[in-house]
Amino acid sequence: MTHSFDHYYQVLGLEPGASLEDINQAYKDLAFIWHPDRLPQDNPRLQEKAAARLKDINHARDMLRQRSPQAVRPPTSPQPTTQTYSSTRPSESPRASGQRPPEAYRAYHQPPRSPEPQRSYRRPSSPDLEGADLRGKNLQERDLSGQNLRGANLMGANLRDGFLHGINLENANLRQADLFRANLLQANLRNANLEGANLIGADFSGADLSGANLRNAQVGKGDRWMVKLTGANLSGAILPDGRQCA
Repeated sequence: MTHSFDHYYQVLGLEPGASLEDINQAYKDLAFIWHPDRLPQDNPRLQEKAAARLKDINHARDMLRQRSPQAVRPPTSPQPTTQTYSSTRPSESPRASGQRPPEAYRAYHQPPRSPEPQRSYRRPSSPDLEGADLRGKNLQERDLSGQNLRGANLMGANLRDGFLHGINLENANLRQADLFRANLLQANLRNANLEGANLIGADFSGADLSGANLRNAQVGKGDRWMVKLTGANLSGAILPDGRQCA
């Protein structure tokens, strides 16, 4: 199936005509989010979906790189050589003789044009959802990476398998929210309310959970935690059993 270039820009979340720099950066961001190695290996459906999305991202990048004027530069034209015209003597220019310069002379001797200013394109900004009321919303498998939901009300929301890398959920209400297998790498959850939330399979690697309330949150079975907290900051957080981290 043949797609238009507008489709490829859309795949990367870019506006038509985006620069090569923006294309490369958008590709890096999306490849980081959708790389199958970052997702649960025990979920074949999600692995298959991620692999298909990554394939589309790679193809879109390759097509737009070929089209970008910064990626393919035309060969430099050779400098024109001095020409002799039959209407003048070799040492005399057409203008010095009072004659109208022939087209070839004018073409070679016109002052160089200033290059047109490069238009700057940037990725469309995500909507600011600070303080938004998203109670009970179905946001399953949604990509909310990097968005601002500071102070938002997500009580009882479905965020299963969500891509929430780098999201700002500071002071957000996630009470009884379903974050099963959600990707919250490097997320800001300072003072967030996660009381009674389902956190099984969620990845909080590098996230800031300082001061967060995880009282009665579902984190695994028995004493076995099934939540990834590599490099997470739990300073002052209330753990599921009611204890407070130092």
